[in-house]
Amino acid sequence: MKPRFAYDPAEALAHLRANDEILGALIDRVGPFLMELRPVKNLFEAMMKSIIYQQIHGAAAKAIHGRVVTELKHHGGVTPEALLKTPEADLRKAGLSAGKLAALRDLALKCQDGTVPTLKEAHKLTDTELVERITQVRGIGPWTVHMLLIFYLGRPDVLPTGDFSVRLGFKKLYRKRKDLTPDAMIKHARKWQPYRSIASWYLWRSHEVE
Repeated sequence: MKPRFAYDPAEALAHLRANDEILGALIDRVGPFLMELRPVKNLFEAMMKSIIYQQIHGAAAKAIHGRVVTELKHHGGVTPEALLKTPEADLRKAGLSAGKLAALRDLALKCQDGTVPTLKEAHKLTDTELVERITQVRGIGPWTVHMLLIFYLGRPDVLPTGDFSVRLGFKKLYRKRKDLTPDAMIKHARKWQPYRSIASWYLWRSHEVE
């Protein structure tokens, strides 16, 4: 069964249309809100995948991720404990760089010590609290956590100001000559609250229709 949103997409679109005519016109051009939540068993698995996929072409990242998962299953499954048990040489052979291996080991340790919450705990934390805790992991910045919040946890009010495509879409949509600062984007996006994630999804899609 596909994970469901905790909010009503139709209500979100109505709110965005009513509060921002320019964004409303973009929604008309793009069409229905078709974003689907990605299944998540635990934050370790989701963050592990995010780290592996950083700055690598999709096909190559998918192959490396598959090999890493296979190695972990030899030691009990896709868990922090399995990653820490897996010999470094085996993980390097799977395609991990030294930097990503260090990041994954740090992720595993911070899952074990509770810095990274369990999925059940995460649902009780605010977006800000999750960003503050998960960015303590080596190699994970706010953007990575924002993607987790939007695409895995289905949080409705996330504005990923560090995302290049969102910034570019914003600049084009509102015909800005200069790149906007994060503060300027946040100020404008107040009218989108509490549905900035949905607005961001349409900014991503804007590149496909313009």
